[in-house]
Amino acid sequence: MLSHHTVTTLRTLKLAGMAKAFEEQLTQPATQSLSFEERLSLLVDRERTHRDNARLERLLKVARLKQASACVENLDYGAGRGLEKRMVAGLASCDWIRNHHSLLITGPTGGGKTWLACALANQACRQGLSVLYARVPRLFEEMKIAHADGSFRKRLALMAKADLLLLDDFGLGTISQAATSDLLEILDDRVNTRATIITSQLPVEHWHAHLNDPTIADAILDRVVHASHRIDLKGESMRKKQAKLD
Repeated sequence: MLSHHTVTTLRTLKLAGMAKAFEEQLTQPATQSLSFEERLSLLVDRERTHRDNARLERLLKVARLKQASACVENLDYGAGRGLEKRMVAGLASCDWIRNHHSLLITGPTGGGKTWLACALANQACRQGLSVLYARVPRLFEEMKIAHADGSFRKRLALMAKADLLLLDDFGLGTISQAATSDLLEILDDRVNTRATIITSQLPVEHWHAHLNDPTIADAILDRVVHASHRIDLKGESMRKKQAKLD
């Protein structure tokens, strides 16, 4: 009876991990031989693990990564890809995110840009950092609607709060004057306060021309190119490579 009350109290206090571990201890005779301190330590460790897992699940749900299963442990460092283990190891520490830097990932279609970006975003979530994923062409359409329904500022504020903003597929198709201005607003909120990943098929040196308006282009590039890390992926399309293996 006392044990049942203890479990109920733990759940009331929102210590679900500890409550589950305590229930398991009651059914495992081996734990009875442990000291009070040892059993308490096991309960505390379980609660910590439970909270870490719940936080990660919550962060990944909010991030809505396109490649949800991508992780740095499964990166392909094949010859000719332009992917260096030392650089990835540095990025996996997420210090560049805490220091509010940008990461620019370029390369041909199918080269694995989105997968790499999502793997690093997943790593950020593991370290308790908040992430938002957005595919740029779709984002511009959503921002256009936000202007019309009056939610633009609210949407900007939401993106500004994320520790890491992943802007995927920048440079596909033409970009309107309004979209260029929106991009500047998005990036201006992040200067020296938050980190950003941008993936693109366009080499960075072509971004200025793509943005059309020279003045706004200068402002945008000034906010993302300086204090940025760059990865230029090369080689055969990863999709084609996988198709050959199937």
